[in-house]
Amino acid sequence: MTFEICSNSVKSALSAQEAGAQRVELCSALSVGGLTPSYGEILMARELLQIRLYVLIRPRAGDFVYDAYELKTMLKDIELCRNAGVDGVVIGCLNPDRTVDIKAMQKLVEASQGMSVTFHRAFDLCSEPEQALEDIIGLGCARVLTSGMESTAELGMERIKKMQQQAAGRISIMAGSGVNEHNIRLIAETTGVTEFHFSAGEVVESNSDAQIKRVLLGSSKCPAEHGLTVSSVDKIQRIMAALNC
Repeated sequence: MTFEICSNSVKSALSAQEAGAQRVELCSALSVGGLTPSYGEILMARELLQIRLYVLIRPRAGDFVYDAYELKTMLKDIELCRNAGVDGVVIGCLNPDRTVDIKAMQKLVEASQGMSVTFHRAFDLCSEPEQALEDIIGLGCARVLTSGMESTAELGMERIKKMQQQAAGRISIMAGSGVNEHNIRLIAETTGVTEFHFSAGEVVESNSDAQIKRVLLGSSKCPAEHGLTVSSVDKIQRIMAALNC
């Protein structure tokens, strides 16, 4: 079994390493599904991690239909990742009709040569999932991260199982979203997948004066700004132990 920890900071990435996970996906802004972390964060993670480091390449929140400027930004981020010695990148581009944007993906995959490529949960929005999986395999991606086109991997188990059967060893199917110690064994046994993606986060309250909690810097719809969500070593180990690994 392979466990990838979705890490929103170097601190979370180090928790993943301490817990015994094999891989980190480094990102920022998990409240919007994850964005590309800063270059400084990437460099620090690479300096401190001995396990494999993947970086999310996503320039903004929202859909996965990118214009020419956004695509150039992604290409530059991939170049920076290569220069930093990153092991892999996590990408995904769709057309307005929610099919895989093969032209954009070809550019990103070509730029990623030497690094492993994961197609992220943009897959879960695809209009034609069977064809999308074939397109992603044809692009040379190493894996697809998916919740089975549902809000959580547990709800999407049947779709993930079908993807695993369709893939037939040509690409790895990685289950993610809502994976925890209570459902990981069920997901594994139902779907047959051997890679799992989760954050195992817990909120650490800020030590700052409580008075500042009256002031919001962003949207009131976002999670509390004055706490920090960090991957928990204990939670990661409990989830892995649920599969007796």
